[in-house]
Order: sequence, then structure tokens, then C-alpha cells
Amino acid sequence: MTDSVPSSPPAFDFLGFHDKTFLVMGVANKKSVAYRIAQMIEKAGGRVVYTVRSETRRDSLKKLLAGEQMIICDVEEQTQIDELARILKEQGVRLNGLVHSIAFADYPEGIRPFHETTRKQFLQAMDISAYSLINVCNALKDLFASDASVVTIGISTTRMASESYGFMAPIKAALESSLAFLTKSFSHFSDVRLNAVAAGLLKTSASAGIPGYVDSYLYAEKVIPRGKAVKTDEVADTVAFLLSQRSSGITAQSLVVDAGMSINYFDAALVDAVTSADVD
Repeated sequence: MTDSVPSSPPAFDFLGFHDKTFLVMGVANKKSVAYRIAQMIEKAGGRVVYTVRSETRRDSLKKLLAGEQMIICDVEEQTQIDELARILKEQGVRLNGLVHSIAFADYPEGIRPFHETTRKQFLQAMDISAYSLINVCNALKDLFASDASVVTIGISTTRMASESYGFMAPIKAALESSLAFLTKSFSHFSDVRLNAVAAGLLKTSASAGIPGYVDSYLYAEKVIPRGKAVKTDEVADTVAFLLSQRSSGITAQSLVVDAGMSINYFDAALVDAVTSADVD
């Protein structure tokens, strides 16, 4: 954790992050969505506490996150989630927000037809990518400020049967659905808000490792009206807005950030390219 002299907030602090603390889960490297979100928070005057999944990951981030507090928390291990809560409570941390940017799916043989998904693959992905949000929120419920904001990272559509995304879309659908139920249950004792940013295809290290993803990313650039893919910082900006009190009237929602891709699947030029190729 970086030691610094408290500074005065700017005359007009739009996001209101000054002297507030946020927990960011899921930084893997400088291309991570979670890292770009954390950078936005810190630039706006907020303090960030990071969780990483292993000692190996913490060691790899020592240079990138020099001086920052990093707590190891593998969300598959209940003891580590409990330890995270214990450490933060012991330090007297009051969380104004949580960023849940965690997802994992195991494709040992590459992308296979959806009906061949194994129980082990599906349940592990569900545990890490969806249930972890519920579990972590429960563990940290007493550490949240009454008006804290929780934001998770989803995908722009869970109904598009993209073969390059394997079985993760149904997992993300469960993650998105859980927001309504978490919001309802938390409403009995707080005003904590829970939302998702449903991101279009991004150029991250994690996504690049998914078989077939790069081709889908390049295709997305053709479908997006502006001809350019969604930038990681565009997603980070939206998350920052949802973390702030500027979005106080928004909860249990999933905000799509896809630069208009979903409206343009029948672009005339793309349709012509496909039909012309069929004729040839």
C-alpha cells in the first residue's frame, strides 16, 4: 500500500472517489480490464486494494503494482475468501466498492461442441466465474459502506451462441441473473448496489488465449458501426461510473458496452461479402 499525504479533493469531484476504498479482484497483467479500472479509480483519488489468485501471480505483478496492497485470494478456496475478509476487517477497511473481474474456463482439448461440456468443466467455471461473486459479497457484507457499489464484468450478449466462447455464455448468464437476487437480499440491510458491465470483445491476454477468439475479435471490428473494437478503457470508464454515486439510481442492471455491434449484424457490406462469396 502506497503511503501518501492525504490530498484535498478537486473543486468538482465528479466521481467522488476521493479518500474512498475499493477492492479490485482479477488483475493478471497491464492489459487486464481490472487493472485499467484500478488505474481509473486511483487517478480519481480513490484507494485500491487488490486481490490476486496465487503467490505466483502476486510475484508477477510486483513491478506493475509496486507499493500496492495485494492479498492472495483464490476464490475456489473458502478459507482464502474468509481470510480476505479477516484481513480487511483487522485493518479497519470500509469498502466503498468492489470490482469482480474474475472468470475462468478450462478447455484442455480446445473448444468442443457445447453438448460435450463435462460436469467438471462446467461446475468449475460456474464456481469461479459466477458463484464467487455471491460468495465474496457474503463474506464482505459487513465491510461494505451502506451505499457501496459492486460491479462485475459480463459479456455483451449471453444469447449469441458463439462457438469461440465455448460454454462461458451460460455461466455469464447465471452471473448476470444473480445480480437481481443479490440486490434484493442486500436491500434488507443496506443500500449496496450490484451491477454488471457487459463488455463486447476486448483485446486482453486472457481472451487471446481462447481458441478462435482472435478471429471473432477481428470480425467484431467489421460489425461495429465505427469500424473499431471496444477499448478496455471504455469498459473501465463505465465501471467507474457504476462504482460512483453518479449512478446511484442504477442497480441489478447489466450495461452493454459493445460500441453498437449488436445493432449492425446485417450491415449491407457484410451481407454482400457473404452472399457474394456463396455465389462464387
